[in-house]
Amino acid sequence: MIEIMDTTLRDGEQTSGVAFAVHEKLGIAQMLLSEVGVDRIEIASARVSNGEYDSVKRIAEWAKRTDNINKLEVLGFVDGGASIAWIESAGCKVMNLLCKGSYKHVTEQLNKTPEQHLADIRSQIESANEKGIDINVYLEDWSNGIQQSPEYVFLLVDGLNDLPIKRFMLPDTLGILNPEETYLFCKQMVDKYPDLHFDFHAHNDYDLAIANVFSAIKAGIRGVHTTVNGLGERAGNAPLSSVVATIKDQLKMPTNIKEGRINKISRLVETYSGIHISPNKPIIGEHVFTQCAGVHADGDNKNNLYCNALLPERFGRVREYALGKTSGKANIRKNLEMLGIQLDEGSMQKITEQIIALGDKKEVVTAEDLPYLISEILNDTTKEQRIKILNYSLSLAQGLKPVASVKMEIDGETYEEMATGDGQYDAFVRAVRKIYVDLGRPFPMLTNYSVSIPPGGRTDAFVQTIISWNYAGVDFKTRGLDGDQTEAAIKATVKMLNRIEG
Repeated sequence: MIEIMDTTLRDGEQTSGVAFAVHEKLGIAQMLLSEVGVDRIEIASARVSNGEYDSVKRIAEWAKRTDNINKLEVLGFVDGGASIAWIESAGCKVMNLLCKGSYKHVTEQLNKTPEQHLADIRSQIESANEKGIDINVYLEDWSNGIQQSPEYVFLLVDGLNDLPIKRFMLPDTLGILNPEETYLFCKQMVDKYPDLHFDFHAHNDYDLAIANVFSAIKAGIRGVHTTVNGLGERAGNAPLSSVVATIKDQLKMPTNIKEGRINKISRLVETYSGIHISPNKPIIGEHVFTQCAGVHADGDNKNNLYCNALLPERFGRVREYALGKTSGKANIRKNLEMLGIQLDEGSMQKITEQIIALGDKKEVVTAEDLPYLISEILNDTTKEQRIKILNYSLSLAQGLKPVASVKMEIDGETYEEMATGDGQYDAFVRAVRKIYVDLGRPFPMLTNYSVSIPPGGRTDAFVQTIISWNYAGVDFKTRGLDGDQTEAAIKATVKMLNRIEG
């Protein structure tokens, strides 16, 4: 069983611009432990601020009530007991003690000898044990230490392994390792100290965090550190979602993580952190379970030929089939099945052609857009357009009224006019009305105008515009659909003109 320690609330909060409020930290901690099933969480650094103290105290109070107190960890420092006092006062029981894991850090940052630093660490651990606080030890900058000064690393571990330290944690603090080096150095530690529990803490500076976690576990490491969505300093840490999937599918090893809750925690952290998840981020990205090519949807219909072990349902997701210029009838059918809509072949052909055409203007047509498209196409009964808009230009400038220039064809004749209005669409209608007035033709009265978009609040959603008209005492409606609201209204207007001329 590989142990997962998540450090979203400590290392993840070191992401530039991220600061969780007290209630946000509590909510994330509760979900990670109670729903997602991580084994431990690192929730803060000692002595950072009063706000950090309040957060830790709130989380510790909840953890005591729910028997999770020993799963909370706080980063502490070799500071003469100040961190211990802070952690004890906040109500926590586990300290992750930050020690120097490389010779350079000891001599150049602390200006101490290895023997002096070792003595300070031992004193801190003994004080913590007297107060009932368990200790894990971080060997900060271990990856540089094991490469450049392995004798120092071994001296440090040799000098501590007689103490009741639960875990020795091996950070690739600057994200410098590659998978081969990770395997080699982790195996050195495991082989030399087979009775110790080692954790590996990866950083993603070379985009190798997941590969390094894989290698560390192959080398015999028993615990790994993650953050939700890969938050963390610089390029971030190993993301919880990818770590869990890799351990299960590639290493064939168990964890306690409930995969079906991963998407939920990812969205919560995305909301609280303000850091948007990349659409193509494995497991949790918006598009990673979306098939775009029609051939893939067809293959999925034929015994899931284009599916791998990363089934979206594992992670609380569903597979989607994008609708655009690369999609075909198979993609459309998949979406219609999910909506419970059946169409005949003729209607399917019309829908397919329209989606491909729209795909040239808008990258993806979503399932939410599809009912609008169907309604637009199948309700369009105009056989021949006597009225056509050949060209139009709309301009908008601060302090000036919008201007519309319209060139249109009526029964084969071309007419052109320009007008200003209170809005771009109003200017367009006024220009068309001028043409009709000059021709002595009646023009309908606009009685109502409504705009709607599919649910979800996307700014790139299709806009459906429904306009109510009165012409010769008869009320009727026309609709237009487009990614642009004004163009949708213009389409509805052209339908109106063809209807009254028909």
